[in-house]
Amino acid sequence: MKSISVSELKARLDKGDDIQVIDVREQMEYDICNIGGELIPMGEIMENLDKISRDKDVVIHCRSGGRSGSIVQMLDSKGFTNLHNLTGGILAWADEIDPSMPKY
Repeated sequence: MKSISVSELKARLDKGDDIQVIDVREQMEYDICNIGGELIPMGEIMENLDKISRDKDVVIHCRSGGRSGSIVQMLDSKGFTNLHNLTGGILAWADEIDPSMPKY
């Protein structure tokens, strides 16, 4: 499974790279804090495969990296080759990138 650190993701976003960021947490978690990714809760991924790009890098994240890692592995088995798990999830983002972000 490919992964990306929060600092690598931030650098790519700051450069304006054309990447898709997908948040697989639940709506209530997203409402607490988010980094602007597209919300597709883990339980809804399979019905929304058409929303996941196959043409550019896709970063999938959750709270700490566990759920998103499972999703990346599952989608790798479905033929996706462009997915990256965000190491440490949004907690790492709050720790390393935006300390003002609420954590839960």
